[in-house]
Amino acid sequence: MSQISLVYSTHRPETLAKASRLMERFDAIILEEPKTPGFTEMLSGDLPVDDYLLDQDLEYPDFSRESCLLLQRLHRSGKTILQVEPFLEKLLQIHEFFADGGSPTLLDRHSPLYPVYEAEKAATGSLLRFYRTAVTASFEATVESVKAFARDDAKRFILRDRLRAEALAPVAGTFASTYIEAGVMHVHLWNELRRNLSEGVRLEQIQLMESENRSIWGRRHTFGPGDLLTMLYIYHPGFSGPKADLLAARSLIYNKILEKEEMAPSADPYPHLRNETESIQAVSKLSLTDCRKLYPRIRLAGTIDARTTVHHYLSEVEGDLIR
Repeated sequence: MSQISLVYSTHRPETLAKASRLMERFDAIILEEPKTPGFTEMLSGDLPVDDYLLDQDLEYPDFSRESCLLLQRLHRSGKTILQVEPFLEKLLQIHEFFADGGSPTLLDRHSPLYPVYEAEKAATGSLLRFYRTAVTASFEATVESVKAFARDDAKRFILRDRLRAEALAPVAGTFASTYIEAGVMHVHLWNELRRNLSEGVRLEQIQLMESENRSIWGRRHTFGPGDLLTMLYIYHPGFSGPKADLLAARSLIYNKILEKEEMAPSADPYPHLRNETESIQAVSKLSLTDCRKLYPRIRLAGTIDARTTVHHYLSEVEGDLIR
């Protein structure tokens, strides 16, 4: 029987040590990334890691470099390492089509590229509208724009997970054991994989940082309010009402106080996990009215100033409750 483990994690340096220990147990590791020029040469050591990463737009550079070094070690030990992310591959093809003079009107509606174009266009458009709204529009309009983006983002996640499951199923089952990397928001991938895998394949789900999450705040996951809102739309597209408004409002505050820069483990081995947890705990105390009062104060503030403002506000509210 083939064993497939769907491993949910984040691209943070603090996750790599645990991922490394887990990956050692598998014959194959399938990464959540599109096929990249030079990847095979980088794995074998024929292409230096820094040269391989040079032309890539890296959101998390430290993670990317350390991850490549880890993959090189695993490759030398005989592991098969693959890149499988068809949505992003198709998105790159679309960008190349446009760069070569193509236009949306020339994109074949029956092409496998078209659903990806539509999903990306909708989600990107909603995100841009949110950015415009968040600068000057009312709090209520900004909350509505958050919900609109979350709905379109949920549709994009569903398509990404469906395409990836279809690509993964025939590959993963050929190995005795397979580690499939997945971002924490790809919750629908589990359902799609179960639908696509053949009999004789055992599928399990692993939350890579579950024990660390539980030790820090007693829960299995770390999901911010915006992530929770998106996941609700994934499973319940028609979700609406006061809870949707509250999650959207809290996400406005959460995104302002969350640390954006990549942090390396030091005295605190899990700086991102702790920062995410503390930020979630802070905004979970806020009502819709609290968010309405706070957002204008931090709308244009930097992360540190926003965090200070929110903590002062919470101290004042808690002090009033005690008095």
